Amino acid sequence: MRAPRSAAGLTDPAPHWWEAAICGVIIAMMTGALIGPVFAPTQEETPILRLVWLPAYAAIAGLLLYRIDRLWRAWPAMLAMAAVVGLAFASRYWSIDFATTMRRVIALAISCGFALYLGAAFRGPHLPRLLMLTALVMAVGSLVMVFGFPEIGVHQYENAGLWRGLWYEKNQMGAVMVIGATASAACLASPDPRRLLPAIALILSSGLVLATQSKTSLLCLAVGVGMIGGFWTLRRGGAAFSVLAIWVAVVLAGLGIWVWETHSVAVLEALGKDPSLTGRTDIWEALMRKVADRPWTGYGYGAFWGREGESAPADWVRKETQWPVPNAHNGWIDLLVQLGWPGAMLVGTLMALTALVTVLRSAGAGLREGWWALGFLAAFFILSLSESILMAHQGLPWVLFLAVLTRAVLPSSTAPAAALAPRARRAYQTGPRIAAQYPNGPVRRPPLPVR
Repeated sequence: MRAPRSAAGLTDPAPHWWEAAICGVIIAMMTGALIGPVFAPTQEETPILRLVWLPAYAAIAGLLLYRIDRLWRAWPAMLAMAAVVGLAFASRYWSIDFATTMRRVIALAISCGFALYLGAAFRGPHLPRLLMLTALVMAVGSLVMVFGFPEIGVHQYENAGLWRGLWYEKNQMGAVMVIGATASAACLASPDPRRLLPAIALILSSGLVLATQSKTSLLCLAVGVGMIGGFWTLRRGGAAFSVLAIWVAVVLAGLGIWVWETHSVAVLEALGKDPSLTGRTDIWEALMRKVADRPWTGYGYGAFWGREGESAPADWVRKETQWPVPNAHNGWIDLLVQLGWPGAMLVGTLMALTALVTVLRSAGAGLREGWWALGFLAAFFILSLSESILMAHQGLPWVLFLAVLTRAVLPSSTAPAAALAPRARRAYQTGPRIAAQYPNGPVRRPPLPVR
């Protein structure tokens, strides 16, 4: 399988089809599609759910060994992931649930390894195309569940009538379909001439996001796909159009910030949202009081949200809010309660550096991949403000963020085709080409004198 040549004359080696198939299955598992509702209908970890993941862990180990020659070049990403896993591992010494912390640290380390493989093996347009194809399969599966098995694919009690597809909740489907839509838009914006499947995937993914009525997912969809479309338009519009578009974007961004700062309650009510964000502000206030008790350590990686009666801090938050809170509904606050301010600052630094390097390299790499990394990073940041996705031990958004980090620090593995052409001409000369170099016939040297 050969990768198509981009407009810049650059090529990226494509992984084998069987690598893409294995990775597609693992990506689907990391979204929780179908496996969670089937093997853990109460949304709690069960022994059988852990057993289901063992073949996936073995496959990840095999993929890492198969591509080990590419991994060493991403040593800055390795150091970053080692810092993340190291901090999570260190929290075992103050964790309120040692066993859970250790079990989830192992899962986090394996997820980091999978992210390293994805970033190193699926270069250029190949990662967004893999995500597009996987999301297309899951979108079709969600439609099957919605219309064929509505008791699974449609909410029955809370949020009754809203679609959730292959997942527990509509927000999960919304986040996964945003990833699929962003990847599909990138495939359409890239020089790859294969347009039919990306167009179908973009329509299906966007439609499923609308069916969830998740305002966060809709915002992520608009920002992620809009950013990719904006970069594509800027490249095709010329210098004058680019300056005008950037000016309009800055003005609109400033206007949006002003409206939010001065009329946030009215904006939320216009969108049909409770100004308390469906009780999330109450959760955040209660959690920040618990963060104040352990600001520099937190309560241990993955240990805070234990079941009722197993975690005293979580039980206190649930008592304060008067409902069984499953998580913080905010990635940054969840980091604070798990690892304290060191964890939040580490992840924030990684996100800033990844965004900076990705922007600096977008002139070349962005064109080949359709600016997928920039669109995904924007959607990822917005999603982290309302969902607990940061440093998730089996979470696809976090894995893809680390894959973007890996791709950002990897040196370019390709060279311009024009630079390779002269070498090819020198290496192989046909008969007519040799004759053309000597129009007066071959040059004959006089014989050496005989002594």
